[in-house]
Amino acid sequence: MPTPKKEKSIILFGQTQIRRHWDDAKEQWYFSVIDVVSVLSGSDRPRKYWNDLKKKLSNEGSEVSDKIGQLKMTAPDGKQRDTDVADTETMLRIVQSIPSPNAEPFKLWLAQVGYERIEETEDPEKAMDRAMLTYLKKGYSADWINQRLKSIEVRKELTDEWKNHDVKDNEYAILTEEITKAWAGMSTKEYRNFKGLKKQNLRDHMTNLELVLNMLAETATTEIARQNDARGFVPNRKAARQGGTIAGNTRREIEDKTGQKVLSRQNYLQLDQKAAKKLKQ
Repeated sequence: MPTPKKEKSIILFGQTQIRRHWDDAKEQWYFSVIDVVSVLSGSDRPRKYWNDLKKKLSNEGSEVSDKIGQLKMTAPDGKQRDTDVADTETMLRIVQSIPSPNAEPFKLWLAQVGYERIEETEDPEKAMDRAMLTYLKKGYSADWINQRLKSIEVRKELTDEWKNHDVKDNEYAILTEEITKAWAGMSTKEYRNFKGLKKQNLRDHMTNLELVLNMLAETATTEIARQNDARGFVPNRKAARQGGTIAGNTRREIEDKTGQKVLSRQNYLQLDQKAAKKLKQ
């Protein structure tokens, strides 16, 4: 498996998240096999399904197993874990081995994903346009979407700062926890439980004000780390706590002035579904 610089991201097939990595050297995507198997098989034990399928393919003399690699990807618990991955060609061969009504739509989806990457490389604005369209179809307001897209930009700047200053990928989640605890007063897991979420992306369920404060925390963290030339985990952990505390103080001041709690139990699952349905139509 190649090890050059890779771009991490998640893309939707229908309403299901598929984790992927972009390899700059090979100029191709590597997809999480277990995510794809879960979509196509419909199994409630996709990992066992995939292990059984690998043995079956190997016994049949297929070379698919030899072309499976492993990369660290973010698991539902936020930790980086080794995950079986395959490029588009190998993934198509796996798809052919799984009887599923989604097989043909998934093949078309894979082809489209590759084409969109070429477009986005030439014009990065297309990626933002597609993200906006996806959120609009889900029923989010234009104001919220603008905040969310800005939050993605802020997050990217922060993780770039970490990457350039000797923070390891598997330490990102720990630093994010420090930021969240400092500004929100609870861990990411507690925050997700507070909103009644399970595996959903927490930021996709924040209110405008929550997003703004989270951006403030991450922006402040980036600036503090940059000005102090923080290198490695320990100095960046200190910067994360300081950046989060700045936003936490702002949150408490807002609550003092308004008499209302900033953190809301509101989430997208509770949005006006009539509006979402109308948009989809």
